[in-house]
Amino acid sequence: MSRQKLLTLSDIRTLAQIYAQQTHSISLAPSHPRRPPDQTLNSKISFLIADITQLSIDAIVNAANCSLLGGGGVDGAIHRAAGPKLLEECRTLGGCDTGDAKITAGYSCPTKYIIHTVGPVYSSGRGSTMSKLLASCYTRSLEVAVENGALSIAFPSISTGAYMYPIDDAALVAVGAVRSFLETAKGQAIERVIFALFSQSDVEVYQRAIPVFFPPA
Repeated sequence: MSRQKLLTLSDIRTLAQIYAQQTHSISLAPSHPRRPPDQTLNSKISFLIADITQLSIDAIVNAANCSLLGGGGVDGAIHRAAGPKLLEECRTLGGCDTGDAKITAGYSCPTKYIIHTVGPVYSSGRGSTMSKLLASCYTRSLEVAVENGALSIAFPSISTGAYMYPIDDAALVAVGAVRSFLETAKGQAIERVIFALFSQSDVEVYQRAIPVFFPPA
C-alpha cells in the first residue's frame, strides 16, 4: 500500500456532497434501493482510495487473522505503520473469533484506535453463513467503536483479498450492515463511516453498492 499524506475528515467528501456534485468523472451508478433516502445518513458516509494507515480519525479497522499477530495486506500494513507496541498489545488479547472485533491503541498511526476484526475465508457453498459472518465484522466493529467513544471509523474491504470473498457481494454486505447499524439507537452516535479502498476498481464496485442502501436524498 503506497504511503499518502495524512487525511482528516475535512479532507474527505461525504456521500451527500458527492451526490450534490456528481460529474461525468465521478458518478454513482443507478440502482434499485433497498432503503429509503436519508440525507442525514448520506452525510455520514464516505468512500475513496486511501491508505488506511494515514487517516487521522478516531478509529481504523484492521482486517486481521484470528491470532491478531499480524499478516499480509492491510493487516501487515497497519502493523508496520503502528509499530511494535501494537503487536505487544495484540499478544494480550487472546486472539479473535471470526465475525468479532477487538480494540487496541493506534500507537504510531494517526488514529486513536485500531479495531481488529476477523473476516470469513470465503467458501461458495456456505453463502448465507459467509454473509452473516462478514456483516458481523462491520456491526461488531461499529459497536466497539461506539463503546469506546470513537465517532469516526474507516473500514478496508474485509475478506476480499487473501480470504477471496467476491468484492461485489462483499460490498453489498458491508454497506448494508453499516446502514442497519446507523439506523439503531447506538448507531446515531457515529459521525462518519469511511470505506478506505485499495484501487479504482474497488471504488467502482462501491459506486454500485452504496446507492442500494444509501440512495440520493
